[in-house]
Amino acid sequence: MSVQWGRKAVIAALASTTLLLAGCETETTFRPATGHGFNRDGYSERQIEPSRFIVSFSGNSSTPRDTVERYLFFRSAQLTLQQGYDYFVMAGRDTKLRQQTYSTGGGFGPYGGFGGYGGFGYGGLGGYWGPSWRYHGGGFGGYGGGFGWSPWYGGGFGAFNDFDINTVDRFEATAEIVMRKGPIPDGNIHAFDARKVVETVGPSVVLPGQPRR
Repeated sequence: MSVQWGRKAVIAALASTTLLLAGCETETTFRPATGHGFNRDGYSERQIEPSRFIVSFSGNSSTPRDTVERYLFFRSAQLTLQQGYDYFVMAGRDTKLRQQTYSTGGGFGPYGGFGGYGGFGYGGLGGYWGPSWRYHGGGFGGYGGGFGWSPWYGGGFGAFNDFDINTVDRFEATAEIVMRKGPIPDGNIHAFDARKVVETVGPSVVLPGQPRR
């Protein structure tokens, strides 16, 4: 039993450290994407036809939407020039807000668990990503308490079973671009001169190792 409690304490500590680091991180710089899933940030592209690409840029929780969309625009222009074209047409574009909710605390035993000392909870097993909530307030009799809900374990009553809910937000911008050579046709408001975009947006782009402007 002592081994199980030690493992839960370690998981909870790691979860708290992750949230603390997320709160201290700086904006994502302009670089190729790293990481996986929700923690992936940076730019990436996928070629779907000889002159057509899907380009995306994902930021961390400290990167505002404006920066994510600006870096997507810059990468689209940069990629166009790298492929030997002069301008690109935005065939489609979308920016999504990705969210994950993290619950910490809870568990079984004297610090939130089963019976008079707490209730089951999604985050009560040491902290896991997922939807859940917890009410902090008075309990019944001498047990104090709070109650909560989880899609896995449901709620519970008792003391010491409170836990915190934290939501992490990240923006991801994606565009489908078609590259072309020569001058931009008159009236095409969705076409952008790649060289002019690089010249205009480039000074505001922060590369890895560069000081923040």
